[in-house]
Amino acid sequence: MKLATLKDGTRDGKLVVVSKDLTRYCAADNIAPTLQAALDDWETVAPKLEALYTDVEHQAVPCERFHEREAHSPLPRAYQWADGSAYINHVELVRKARGAEVPESFYHDPLMYQGGSDTFLAPRDDIPLKDTKWGCDMEGEIAVITDDVPMGVSSEEAVSHIKLVMLVNDVSLRGLIPGELAKGFGFFQSKPASAFSPVCVTPDELGDAWQNSVIHLPLMVDYNGEPFGRANAGADATFSLADLVAHAAKTRNLGAGTIIGSGTVSNQDENGGAGKPVSEGGLGYSCIAEIRMIETIADGEAKTRFMAPGDTVRVEMKDAEGHSIFGAIEQEVVAA
Repeated sequence: MKLATLKDGTRDGKLVVVSKDLTRYCAADNIAPTLQAALDDWETVAPKLEALYTDVEHQAVPCERFHEREAHSPLPRAYQWADGSAYINHVELVRKARGAEVPESFYHDPLMYQGGSDTFLAPRDDIPLKDTKWGCDMEGEIAVITDDVPMGVSSEEAVSHIKLVMLVNDVSLRGLIPGELAKGFGFFQSKPASAFSPVCVTPDELGDAWQNSVIHLPLMVDYNGEPFGRANAGADATFSLADLVAHAAKTRNLGAGTIIGSGTVSNQDENGGAGKPVSEGGLGYSCIAEIRMIETIADGEAKTRFMAPGDTVRVEMKDAEGHSIFGAIEQEVVAA
């Protein structure tokens, strides 16, 4: 099924069930007022939402037109948002650009940071930027939402705790990252509010594209109206999303509504190299930092600038028939 949260003037919005083709919705607040409320009692609530989804698909209930611009991120705020590093190619490029080796542990022990989850941007909200020197960047990723996950679950056990899947633009301020990492405490100011796709879906909606807790489809990132990234989320994934859930739960329980991100989707080229821009026939990149790394490695300096007011980004994923699965994140950078 497909779920969304509509803006209604409250912090947490109104839960709705959305048709498969993203054209219609039916309010679900008589079942659960918000998505968080549904996740808190998922075992009881999910079958009722599934029944409503079936009715929506069969046009057996009154529906209204679904407009993605009216949607908030599926969870406008969450108890926890943690972002991992499923695509080690991205990590390798980051480190190679500054002459550092990737520790061997990174290939079996994923990186993860805890992001700010008290407020998320809506998928059509502007990205506020106070200073272009902060190096504003987008990061196209996949994210999952869990139910209650007990401490110490294995990756195999974590699969059943993944209840919903969505896309994310994990906004990063690259210019602030080095100073924060140098303190030894990790990201904080360099990770402002992120935005998630208008719709989240249950894994079964992905059909054969959902294999081993990874989506085997291209993540489409457009920058200023031009194709920027078409990396396949099912390729070059060192860790699955279930692996990342298990990693997060190693020493703690995860509460229902926890969001776990994949990290920047990143592919190698056919020869195991860094990959080429879409304009040169490659799969491109899901963030600006990656092309800057490649420029630095090749030419000694980065040429592509980070985002500035007026720049736009669009993140979307389509099924094998070319239909949008989650709707699109469409954002413009504006001066704060």
